[in-house]
Amino acid sequence: MEASQGTLPLNTCHVQKPLLIINRLHMLLHSTALGFLFYYRVRFLFQNPENRGSHLLPWLLVFASEIILSFIWFLGQAYRWRPVSRCVFPERLPGDDKLPAVDVFICTADPIKEPTIEVMNTVLSSMALDYPQEKLHVYLSDDGCSPITLYGMRKAFEFARWWLPFCRRYRIKNRCPKAYFSSVEIDDSDFVRSSLYMEDKQKIKGKYEAFKEDIQTFIKDKAFSKDSITVGDHSPVIEVMQENIIDDVDNVKMPLLVYVSRERKPFSPHHFKAGALNALLRVSAVMSNSPYILVLDCDMFCNDATSARYAMCFHLDPKISSTLAFVQFPQKFHNISKNDIYDSQLRSLFTLQWQGMDGLKGPVLSGTGFYMKRVSLYGNHANEGRTHMLPLQEYFGSSNEFINSLTQNDTSVFSSGQNTLLEEPHLLVSCRYEIGTKWGQDVGFLYDSVVEDFLTGFILHCNGWTSVFCEPSRPQFLGTATTNLNDVLIQGTRWYSGLFENGISKFCPLIYGSLRMPLLQSLCFAELTYFPLYCLPLWCFATIPQLCLLNGIPLYPKVTDPYFIIFLFIFVSSLSKHLLEVFLTGGTLQKWINEQRIWMMKSTTCHLYGCLDALLKKIGIREASFLPTNKAEDDEQTLLYQIDKYNFRASNIFIVPMLALLTINICCLVVGVYRVILVGDWGKMLIQNVLAGFIITVNYPVIEGAVIRKDKGRISQSVAIHAILATMFLLAFYKLVLVNV
Repeated sequence: MEASQGTLPLNTCHVQKPLLIINRLHMLLHSTALGFLFYYRVRFLFQNPENRGSHLLPWLLVFASEIILSFIWFLGQAYRWRPVSRCVFPERLPGDDKLPAVDVFICTADPIKEPTIEVMNTVLSSMALDYPQEKLHVYLSDDGCSPITLYGMRKAFEFARWWLPFCRRYRIKNRCPKAYFSSVEIDDSDFVRSSLYMEDKQKIKGKYEAFKEDIQTFIKDKAFSKDSITVGDHSPVIEVMQENIIDDVDNVKMPLLVYVSRERKPFSPHHFKAGALNALLRVSAVMSNSPYILVLDCDMFCNDATSARYAMCFHLDPKISSTLAFVQFPQKFHNISKNDIYDSQLRSLFTLQWQGMDGLKGPVLSGTGFYMKRVSLYGNHANEGRTHMLPLQEYFGSSNEFINSLTQNDTSVFSSGQNTLLEEPHLLVSCRYEIGTKWGQDVGFLYDSVVEDFLTGFILHCNGWTSVFCEPSRPQFLGTATTNLNDVLIQGTRWYSGLFENGISKFCPLIYGSLRMPLLQSLCFAELTYFPLYCLPLWCFATIPQLCLLNGIPLYPKVTDPYFIIFLFIFVSSLSKHLLEVFLTGGTLQKWINEQRIWMMKSTTCHLYGCLDALLKKIGIREASFLPTNKAEDDEQTLLYQIDKYNFRASNIFIVPMLALLTINICCLVVGVYRVILVGDWGKMLIQNVLAGFIITVNYPVIEGAVIRKDKGRISQSVAIHAILATMFLLAFYKLVLVNV
């Protein structure tokens, strides 16, 4: 398909040259300083044989931590090598009749943690995309097989018959009903001042309130109903929302809307979200078979109606379309506070790392907000089958209708008006269908990791596909961010376990990837998989130098030593580069402090637990698990988040380590100050004192939560007692092991 009738490009790509120069200059200076640091460490060990006594073990631990930190830093420089930005021109797209069809996949699993009304808002916003309605098909996967979710779909379809014409008539930008009716943003449409518009708006708002009330009433009724479905043990359910509704709306163009709940049995593997997406991939192939797929999390609504056209500016570009697998939009959130104390926005990921990868071969697949080319998920098997007559059933399963869909391009083989029994789709979502096939291995979204998006995107890049990062000025999708510490750390543990699991598997980016993609691209993937290893040096730097203060053991050069400047430069260089990147992306000094703070919290907890979980799964002690993040709103925790107060009502396995490490640093800093004042060895122990002081300062909210705060988000006394016991254990361990070696 031609990109446009003329010669004007559909998109442009610009290298960010000023940032590129700054990044490469910093790489040169910082890596030179690291070289001197390593020389100092190695020389000191060989020139001071007496340090093979009580000093040797802590010295080696610190040196090993510096090597790990430098290794992760080195991997991360690949993002900074060639950052780019892109512009799109959707007005240059061909006419609507020439645009390809799009299937929308939305996944949900728990109507409690993922409230039905929120999920339906996502469904409605995707149905209202500014795209030819006959070429738009929306599928919702419900792994919970909840009658509440199915009822919500039926009511959403009824409300959509009013909502969609309203959005088209007045060219509404924000087509998520909840966001539209609660937003203080003024729509710049030409109709906003007309009395007819205001009258229609009030009418639609009333229907939306009735829609919500219907769902709430149904939820209350189901709460007292004896009818229930056992989660994880149910037959497949597929329902196409039909246009047999009697109302005042006539001739409404509606996209296809389908509810899908795949079969689940207790002893059949379901492969979490990847399994749900593959079930939708098969069902949609025999119902609409659109060449492009939009994947959304159930809480990630369409904030702007133009995302499909933006994505087509890349997918229809003849210069890149042949190898382009997906267009990734950034994840942004509507409930982020001014200073984002939990870094839920993931600023560094979507404003730095993904732009940097876009300058290479494209960003990582990010789980939601991406437009995928369907054939990229089929590998080369469809083409192989046509040319070599291979038994495609070995790859794709026994469905002849699905096999036939492989040869169809942009052809809808199903419409909601047909009286169809849906026998074939039911077969495609049964537990037995994938047995003996390549689904999840060579076909579809891959199953070897709980972070299926990362692994699938990685393998696509290894197979020669590319991707694009698109970040318009107006966020195309908005989700619900986690707003309490416990959910942030639980979510992080799952992510980092999956990422590190890839790093120690056969798909290790440094080995598997470097042989199949450009080196810099493989380093980017490697940085993500080994990022959780930050837990090792951070635990070391938060304990070993401080504990050595107790016995006056120096681990760093004196102030008068020329190498003192090297350590000082590396410390200042790292912090200042991070600060510059925060400022360049619109952040503030407080935002920089918060990112430092949450990085330390995560590194000492969920990074560590994620690595341990991955190792236990690797040796077969644990099985993979996936718990959906709680998206239900809590007014109390939201209030704490909005006023920048950490909610420390979290599991003890998260709070105790943070409080114990902070207690150690406080105790050791007191001893360090004593040595400076009374003993006078300030020059020998300065770096260790500064390190303890820096950790205490950055983590002041933990002290505040344990000592000062009286609200419900404070650290309880029982947790503080556990932390004191943990501190005593660490001090005893230090005396028995580190000092007496």
